Amino acid sequence: MVLANLAGPDTIILIVVVALVFLFGGSQLPKLARGLGSASHEFRKGLDEGGQDAAAKEGDASGTGKSDSAG
Repeated sequence: MVLANLAGPDTIILIVVVALVFLFGGSQLPKLARGLGSASHEFRKGLDEGGQDAAAKEGDASGTGKSDSAG
């Protein structure tokens, strides 16, 4: 990337922030940040629940030899 060769990473971050302010406006940035934060929280929560479900299924499959069907 040509811009990366001309400027350091902190300069690129500054350019991206300035571009975001121009695109979304100063009043929309807090809403955007809140949305990204809540999406990240929900994603991590889903990963944790998925991991717990997978661990529970492994425990059920490898353990007791009981079946779910009656009779």
